[in-house]
Amino acid sequence: MTRFVIDAAVALRLAELGTTVGHELLAPTLLRSQTLSLMHEAVHARDLTASEARARLAGVRRLNVRLLGDAVLRDTAWKVADELGWASTYDAEYVALTRLQGDALVTLDGSFARAAGALVPTAPFEALLEGGSGILA
Repeated sequence: MTRFVIDAAVALRLAELGTTVGHELLAPTLLRSQTLSLMHEAVHARDLTASEARARLAGVRRLNVRLLGDAVLRDTAWKVADELGWASTYDAEYVALTRLQGDALVTLDGSFARAAGALVPTAPFEALLEGGSGILA
């Protein structure tokens, strides 16, 4: 079983699709706050109704995602942010978790995937839905 680290957008897409994933899913604990914020922003922009956003958040809660956020992850995220020249450590937490425990990072953000790919393997969203790993070197 492949261990994929997923970001907030991927979690929301999986929740929207209602898809079961046959892989282990990992994410930093900040996933909760990021999905909440993304859904609130979508309601504020009138892209979704509040009930649609809440339903999607409920779908995220139903995903079998192992959330991690210990001191080792935070220290590694700091180092990753330094290595990639990022001011923020938010995306660095996903890269750090992939480095520490994941087989590949899955994100819908192409620029994030390209930057992260310098340090960790990445995989396309479709890899979550397939039996194989779909990991890109």
